[in-house]
Amino acid sequence: MRKKRLLIIGCGDVIRRALPWLLQRFKVYATARRADKALQLHTLGIHPIVADLDQRRTLARLAGLADLIIHSTPPGEGKADLRTRRLLAALSQPRTCGALAPQNAILAQRSIVYISTSGVYGDHGGAWIDETSPQLASTGRALRRISAENQLRQWARAQSAKRRVCLLRAPGIYALDRLPTARIARGEPGIIASEDSVSNHIHADDLAHAVCLALFRGLPQRSYNIVDDAPHTMSEWFDQVSDFTALPRVAKLSREDAQSQLSPTMWSYMNESRQLSNQRAKRELRWRLQYPTTEAFFHANQGRYIATRKY
Repeated sequence: MRKKRLLIIGCGDVIRRALPWLLQRFKVYATARRADKALQLHTLGIHPIVADLDQRRTLARLAGLADLIIHSTPPGEGKADLRTRRLLAALSQPRTCGALAPQNAILAQRSIVYISTSGVYGDHGGAWIDETSPQLASTGRALRRISAENQLRQWARAQSAKRRVCLLRAPGIYALDRLPTARIARGEPGIIASEDSVSNHIHADDLAHAVCLALFRGLPQRSYNIVDDAPHTMSEWFDQVSDFTALPRVAKLSREDAQSQLSPTMWSYMNESRQLSNQRAKRELRWRLQYPTTEAFFHANQGRYIATRKY
């Protein structure tokens, strides 16, 4: 019995964490924008395909290739997500013969899991919200994610029951080598508690686990908040990281005073406050968290900190 084919669009850190599980169950293909990146994927046991979502002509080989797809490439610039538009156009083309075409199989790309962002909700004033809450996004990066989600849903609905899309909305992703240590080391301030916003987090391994579960358990055209159990204010999160990494805690200022010291991107994050429920993901995906809180992660990893300048 042949293994199902899985196509990964954007094989970054989170998806690589899922590879041991995925490679046992699928024949895995993944896109790479350059030949050297393709070689790296090959060493991981993946069948690489040189393809660039910014270059339509490179996408022809994706049509009809896979039973299931994981799409984790972020949008480019502009108002709409043109990368997802080009991908869906390529996937909708008739399957062609060739070295990559499967033998004696009819493939319909019947399932796509897309890693989106909790930023689509925008600011809810710190209130608890779930997947049915309004999307109040105002930033360009979040509006492009909404564009991608809408395109994927429309693509699936146009094909009736043949295709299924599952949207995973992730907040701030962290791991031992994904902590905001550079920001803290620069001394960028936080906000005083009475004016601070509430943020949500997820460990990269828990997100990778959710991606794997969604391939089989995600309901059609369904969104899931992939977040841990305990939101924090932004400053509480920075203080946790400071204490874990032995860095000095950052100063806490009023919102008015802090704005002049923060980048526009960081300020936009601090202007959004919400607490996300993960109950749908736990119930429907039967998802269990390795790190249900950031406190649990820091406690479990005392003495294992990996210094990094990436974040």
